[in-house]
Amino acid sequence: MDHLQSMRVFVRVADLGSFARAASAMDISNAVATRHVADLEGRLGTRLLNRTTRSLSLTESGQVYLERARQILDELEDVEQMVVARNHEPVGTLRIVAPVVFGLHNLAPVLQTYAERYPKVIPDVTLVDRQVDLVEEGFDVGVVIARQMRSASIVTRRLTTGCMTVCATPAYLEKHGMPTRPEHLLEHPCLSLPSEYWGDERVFTGPDGEVRVRPTNVIVANNTEMLRQFALLGMGIAILPSYLIGRDMTRGKLVRLLGDYRLPQVEINIAYPSRRHLPAKVRTFIDHLVEHFSQTPNSLLGEQWIKDGMGNPGAAISAEASEMMPPEAFDGAEPLSRLLDSELPAKPPTKAPVRRHSALSPL
Repeated sequence: MDHLQSMRVFVRVADLGSFARAASAMDISNAVATRHVADLEGRLGTRLLNRTTRSLSLTESGQVYLERARQILDELEDVEQMVVARNHEPVGTLRIVAPVVFGLHNLAPVLQTYAERYPKVIPDVTLVDRQVDLVEEGFDVGVVIARQMRSASIVTRRLTTGCMTVCATPAYLEKHGMPTRPEHLLEHPCLSLPSEYWGDERVFTGPDGEVRVRPTNVIVANNTEMLRQFALLGMGIAILPSYLIGRDMTRGKLVRLLGDYRLPQVEINIAYPSRRHLPAKVRTFIDHLVEHFSQTPNSLLGEQWIKDGMGNPGAAISAEASEMMPPEAFDGAEPLSRLLDSELPAKPPTKAPVRRHSALSPL
């Protein structure tokens, strides 16, 4: 008899506690269900079920076999669904949510090439800097930072890693002096995100190890683009994502500071509600998004532009060279299609239930 079908019948009998109920649920006869389990026991050379006239119970071997059989059947279903989804044409509305500034500076080129490849999919983009529940709010895909609240029903995969850069205008530095150590930030007005995003302290790693400072904030804003505007006006020193200020630095409008020190990187992930029965429009967009960022310049390239002198005040940069240098400064990731087999949804905390929120960032 069909070995896989016998496994399916055994799992259904064990779940329902009855040959008759399992046979009815699977639209087969009671005799066929009994033969499937008997054939399985004969193949294994052991009894899986204890049978009486009134009840069924699993033997010790049956309990072990049930757990592994259920896992094998679930994995087989996942593989079959993946193949079916890939063979279906992506179509319909694709609801995407992302942080405001990251979305403004990074999603348009991705969506342009995705729309050209899959014209029957309509991207519906929402940019917000707040907690988002992907399931309850009906989003197909979210771009979130790594400190999102996790749920067993939400799958996350690393998309890219961003560098945070301390910067100011040449005019500001000429007037107020250039800090060379993190402690010097205490002597300067700083332009910062609210403390709920990164806390009050900034943790630097440098030649002498870890240094913690609490900068003196003169302006607090929940949007890094606004902080960039304040920095360009010479209102103080800001800590901003490299992708946001890459061109400002290559054109000499902003100068990178504290080059011997590094701040913690920001990991940006793709999040989506479960990988089971994933629609083709979602799977193809995830692959496309990861592929796009795997081909963009990484943060080391962004830093090399600055090391070569292009981020210094008064450095000469031709207009052509400046236009050739993209503002992104991110590390890439492997396409989803290469990693799906090892993908597992994040595990929820064991002590208390959590809502399926994803914390979007002002990045």
